[in-house]
Amino acid sequence: MNKILEAQFLVDQLSDDQQHVITQLNTYIHDSILRKQHAVAIIQGAAGTGKSVVLMQLVKQYMTDSHYKTALVVNHPELYKAYQDMAKDFSGLNPRDIRRPTALINDAQKNHRQYDVIFVDEAHLLYSKSEPYAHYRGENQLTDLMNLAKIVVVVYDFNQVFQSKMYWSQDLLLNTIGDHPHQQFNMDFQYRMIASESQIDWLDKLTAQKPITPFPKDSNFEFEVFSTAGALYEKIKSKNKAFGLSRVVATSGFPRIDGRHNVEMDSFSLPWDEWDPQRTHWAKRESSITQVGTIYTLQGFDLNYVGMIIGPSFGYDAKTDRMTILPEKYSHKEIFKKRKDLQFTPAQYQDFIANVLNVLIKRGKYGLYLTAYDDALRERLVALQQDSQLSGNDD
Repeated sequence: MNKILEAQFLVDQLSDDQQHVITQLNTYIHDSILRKQHAVAIIQGAAGTGKSVVLMQLVKQYMTDSHYKTALVVNHPELYKAYQDMAKDFSGLNPRDIRRPTALINDAQKNHRQYDVIFVDEAHLLYSKSEPYAHYRGENQLTDLMNLAKIVVVVYDFNQVFQSKMYWSQDLLLNTIGDHPHQQFNMDFQYRMIASESQIDWLDKLTAQKPITPFPKDSNFEFEVFSTAGALYEKIKSKNKAFGLSRVVATSGFPRIDGRHNVEMDSFSLPWDEWDPQRTHWAKRESSITQVGTIYTLQGFDLNYVGMIIGPSFGYDAKTDRMTILPEKYSHKEIFKKRKDLQFTPAQYQDFIANVLNVLIKRGKYGLYLTAYDDALRERLVALQQDSQLSGNDD
């Protein structure tokens, strides 16, 4: 098995918290299969809390057991590739049982297939409305999956919702489940990043447009603000050479220049990540060091170090000392598509954009290097870092 995937998804030494959740889930899954009531088990937690690790332990247990009819679905093309890679090294696991949700739903409905357990990773990416362009003509993919299985085990993080067609909230999830039995299993401990709780809190407050404070220095997590994207890229290249899995990422909003839709800032100019039909996912390809990653290639994956370029759709308000979100500068318009069944407020659209930044900014296990396209925001972040360094020297 690929060592990178194994290290991320199949952890040998699970924590006590993870073991406890798995034990609880096993009891609930077993009881639900016997009762045949179309139950739902909800694994809920923020980015990096080890949700996929728990899910893969269950996948390994149930999907390699011929007594159960099972499937694993994920609506993320890069994560789908990763799970297909891992399936080849699981004795008894058929890669054909790992599907994109639309493909599984359409096939099962056409051929009248039923399942004991369907596992759903990144369930916040399930369509909650019809999406004919993607060949999904139902009304809600979770509803369809529930109708196909005795129990559906779903992984949700409502802070990773960033498109109207994949909109989920706690209320919408519970309304979708309706009268079916369900149980929620919460995970609230950070496993991906070696950062402290106060450092994670700093990242959350930044993206939530709270007043900006100096970054805490209470762990070995590396954090540095750069005044240029060019210098940030040099740092990421050196980390990638030394440790691998180090990439530059950015949020949307960069203007087209001379026909190029690159991420361009000071001396830095690289293309966005490219869809590639090859099986190797973007985060693992060495060539991706010369591209800029997005939510569409990195959601669900760990990196060692991240170089984060906060794009033009984020500014700075000096009066409140907060980073601000500027939706009019966000160029990926998929976020703003309207729905007949739901009305979104301007604040909710801002939340979508904030969620994209929050997910990307937490990809790195060991370090985060940061810069911003907006001059005022970048200068404020640099000034805070300099003040913090001076304060530290005085001590």
